[in-house]
Amino acid sequence: MSAFDIQENGDFRIGVFVCDCGINIAGKVNVSAVAEFAGTLPNVVVTREYKFMCSDPGQELIQNDVKEFRLNRVVVASCSPLMHEATFRRATAEAGLNQYFFQMVNIREHVSWVTENEYLATEKAKALVAAAVRRVKVHRALESKSVPVNPDVLVVGGGIAGIHAALTIANAGKKVYLVEREPTIGGHMAKFDKTFPTLDCAACILTPKMSSVKAHKNITLWTYSEIDKVDGFAGNFTVRVKRKPRYIKEEDCVGCNLCVEACIFKEGKFEDEFNVGLSKRKPIYMPFPQATPSVVLIDPETCLHFKTGKCKQKCVEVCERGAIDFNQQEEFKEINVGAIILATGFKTFDPHRISEYGYGVYPNVYTSLEIERLVNASGPTQGEVLMRDGRKPKSVAIIHCVGSRDRKTNAYCSRVCCMYSLKLAHLIKERTGAEIYNYYIDMRTPGKGYEEFYDKLLQEGVHFIRGRVAEVTNWAMVPSEEDKLIIRAEDTLIGVARRVPVDMVILSVGLEAHDDAGEVQRLFNISCSKEGWFLERHPKLAPVSTFTDGIFIAGACQGPKDIPDTVAQAGAAAAEALAMVDIGHVELEPNTANVETVMCSGCKTCISMCPFSAITFDAENWRAEFNEALCKGCGTCVVTCPTGAAQQHLYTDDEMYEEIEGVLHYV
Repeated sequence: MSAFDIQENGDFRIGVFVCDCGINIAGKVNVSAVAEFAGTLPNVVVTREYKFMCSDPGQELIQNDVKEFRLNRVVVASCSPLMHEATFRRATAEAGLNQYFFQMVNIREHVSWVTENEYLATEKAKALVAAAVRRVKVHRALESKSVPVNPDVLVVGGGIAGIHAALTIANAGKKVYLVEREPTIGGHMAKFDKTFPTLDCAACILTPKMSSVKAHKNITLWTYSEIDKVDGFAGNFTVRVKRKPRYIKEEDCVGCNLCVEACIFKEGKFEDEFNVGLSKRKPIYMPFPQATPSVVLIDPETCLHFKTGKCKQKCVEVCERGAIDFNQQEEFKEINVGAIILATGFKTFDPHRISEYGYGVYPNVYTSLEIERLVNASGPTQGEVLMRDGRKPKSVAIIHCVGSRDRKTNAYCSRVCCMYSLKLAHLIKERTGAEIYNYYIDMRTPGKGYEEFYDKLLQEGVHFIRGRVAEVTNWAMVPSEEDKLIIRAEDTLIGVARRVPVDMVILSVGLEAHDDAGEVQRLFNISCSKEGWFLERHPKLAPVSTFTDGIFIAGACQGPKDIPDTVAQAGAAAAEALAMVDIGHVELEPNTANVETVMCSGCKTCISMCPFSAITFDAENWRAEFNEALCKGCGTCVVTCPTGAAQQHLYTDDEMYEEIEGVLHYV
């Protein structure tokens, strides 16, 4: 018997199942009363109350009742459809019904969690159940469709997260495109000397993986490149990549650096981005010795050839392979992929925003990232910790939570600052013997071996002062403070304000989302938190998925995290992408929009409103056409259509009217 036969005969047999959800629902809603009320509604032949409907016994209860009572419609009143709609649809289908003859009522988030009065909560739950029972009668038997999946994967971002995700997928035999906007992969980790808590050499861990990326037959590496445009849908994305000119032919350059040595600038004159401004580079340069790819690039903003046209081009003369090409232009590459992993990373907080800490005013106030380069053997001082005047510091203050846990900047904890502050304290004390003072709000060391590392620092004689620093000044009050930086802070453990003179101050800056996170969000049609971090579909059940199917996130673009968590999340994102491309097809939800051709006037209003470019115009028949593969079921076209020609499966006008009537009839 079809859905329409049932409607004509009025032969509806509806089962209503109400979930306690432990005390999440039952703590506010009288679930028994709701189930009893549901039994009085027309066409309801069975009602059940169960503690956890989403459990296996709960699903079996639905399946058994469908068979025993010959149900042809199912209503479940429980939690959010985002959590378990797929679960109950699957249970309905396994019982032999079309899965879309099911309707879910959210009496947890919409009722129990937001309604204080128990009586009102119960009455509201009854009204929503009444609406669902009336609505489910006009549901249609829909079928989900599937589209083939392109097996290739795009990874955006070449930090440790992007590298690990790319290698994982490539090792599974899939083609991977790894796109990085900097001239080399490696990200922030490439700038570190040691990693906490084991003090492993960061380069020793990272550079082999960087080399593996370059050498892997399944990975196409495009550095100095950006994503320009993204079209398509899960399984079938079309991506346009903009490749910026290096003015070097990558296939010919062998990284010999003869061109760098021959440059008419005998010494570096321009700020070295990799060393965060602590050293100078030439207009033609290699980002760092282990850069991957091992290819130099020319900065057109500083090269005399581009600025004046009067350069002697000594670099061209010494390059035997003819790898330098001043006529290079940006080019665009178009690729087709089935899944996308975003691993775009983070930026560090700019301490100029906290003027009381003196960054940019006092020469010996550094950021933690600057110190990372100073302690690195490949850094500007070959690993020696030196102040601006070349002296070794005898006393150092490390200020935690700069730009974190502060409502004036960022209220969240950046997670890594305590541990990297301890690491820097250890390295500086080891190399200089200086007195180290750590100013912290709370010491947070939640991780394997982290608390032990903290204990190690205590044994090494590092000073820990609990209290937020008020200011950093050079105002001396006694002779011993002359030529020193003065830290003013309250020591909350002993209840006094302290002044501590030091030679060097290190600001442990927090992590922030990139400035262009909003642009990336719009480009890939994903969501962001209010702080700018990319938003996952669900923090527990889908921590690497996004609300756009086929696009996954990994690493610190999703929120602050350390290297182990970043690598773990990158592996999870790679697994999700592999699971999608391996199955070979993607199931499309049928909640797509469609058009009644007779009613469509061809006004084109829906075309301009569609955020997914799923609607085109058929000029021959003068009407709109909908691409179900691109449609995400947002309903924008439906509400803007002036004639009512646009409709959406699962949200048709008659379904909406019946639901409203159900609430009003009950009320």
